[in-house]
Amino acid sequence: MRPSGRKLDEMRSVSIETGVMRHAEGSCLIKVGDTQVLCSASIEDRTPPFLRNTGLGWVTAEYGMLPRATNTRNRREAAQGKQGGRTVEIQRLIGRSLRAGIDRSALGERQITVDCDVIQADGGTRCAAITGGWVALRLAINTLLKAGVITTDPIIGHVAAVSCGIYAGQPVLDLDYAEDSAAGVDGNFVMLGDGRMVEVQMSGEASVFGRGELTTMLDLAGKGVEALVEAQRGAV
Repeated sequence: MRPSGRKLDEMRSVSIETGVMRHAEGSCLIKVGDTQVLCSASIEDRTPPFLRNTGLGWVTAEYGMLPRATNTRNRREAAQGKQGGRTVEIQRLIGRSLRAGIDRSALGERQITVDCDVIQADGGTRCAAITGGWVALRLAINTLLKAGVITTDPIIGHVAAVSCGIYAGQPVLDLDYAEDSAAGVDGNFVMLGDGRMVEVQMSGEASVFGRGELTTMLDLAGKGVEALVEAQRGAV
């Protein structure tokens, strides 16, 4: 039995509210169960130096967690003078994931930065950030298309992410904190809307896993991403 009472293949409730930030070209608040992430996309008419005169655009991301997003207060990383390794790893994952759904030549020589700020954490924050970040990115690109700045839609597909793991000896979909903190195996699956995989992060936290269990988790992840893509479609 899962702590939440959900079935093994059951997602938490998902909602995506758009237009929550007045000044951002694209924004949304995504809620996956009790996890809440504020996502915004900002357009700049410049690219990183290594892309100048290439005709290619760039999508990058930044990630952060508010001090009381968790049970105890976390000190702001700005107050410490540097980002933690976990933060850097997550924001790189978000950037890689979102770029997988973009034709950078159609975007042109401009950069879109997607900021993902966790305001409440209950497991799966990086997955929620990727899923909500895609919505913010989609809305920002809609702004460019509507203004005639670009004429070809650079979005080539949805990008969404979900966690799967082995909890109490059974593969489960979309781990909340109670499950994530006690899972024997923990994984994050980033996929395109057509089911192709962008990235898989798997680790045996307290046990190992076999090929059959991995296949089961891949199937669960596919089902979860389908539900998230439907939520994205409803939002945009």
